[in-house]
Amino acid sequence: MSGDRATDPEEVGEEAVVGAVETSHEVVEALRDLGAATVTEVATETGLSKGGAYKHLNTLRKRDFVTKTGTEYRLGFGFLDLGGHLRFQYPGASTIKDKIQTLASETGEACLFTIEEHGRAVTLFRETGNRGVFTRTRVGTRLYLHQTAGGKAILSQLPEETVDDIVDRVGLPGATENTITDREALFDELARVRERGYAFNREESTDGLVALAAPLVPDDEILGACAVAGPRYRIGGDQLESELPETLLGVVNELELNIAYS
Repeated sequence: MSGDRATDPEEVGEEAVVGAVETSHEVVEALRDLGAATVTEVATETGLSKGGAYKHLNTLRKRDFVTKTGTEYRLGFGFLDLGGHLRFQYPGASTIKDKIQTLASETGEACLFTIEEHGRAVTLFRETGNRGVFTRTRVGTRLYLHQTAGGKAILSQLPEETVDDIVDRVGLPGATENTITDREALFDELARVRERGYAFNREESTDGLVALAAPLVPDDEILGACAVAGPRYRIGGDQLESELPETLLGVVNELELNIAYS
């Protein structure tokens, strides 16, 4: 048996992937982008043959991840079941959701809880107050961390080498003319966030939208960030600089205590 030995699968590296799974993911993304599509349209979108597209669609349909009406396929609510389950597996999820609702009620604005996964900001909870405006951030949305207040609040609590690794992997693309796209400028901004305890988004992700976010760090472990977002004309100036921080930090402090001692 010389030269034969078991190999740890994780030692194979990131190149060890299953092609069929990747293809099914491409089919899912095609349906997400198209909304509803025929086999031919999915094949054209993904570069698959019609037969290959049909096999993937039919397999996903049998698992309730795709539905079919006539000749058109759509994504199924099997994804919603998985997503809903996953959200509430996150530490402190129920408590966080309740406090985000409270924050939205107190401020009247759109309020969010964001986490970091694979170098991106992911929205787990979003509640809208009576004055809240529509934003591109819905539950499950993945955004660049450096473009958002919540993302910068999270980055401020990570080791410098971790932030460097994230920047190396995903870059610092701009969304507006106000987005930080320079590494040194980002680290300077993160130092200011740590000093004051919260982060700003001054039209860095969307023109006309500003936001404020504070990191959630119970037991010295970063879980995510709570944020308040709204139009510049309404929550800019003194409210963004002084009134909202007090409200936000109060909610986050309660959350940290509740999670730490639950």
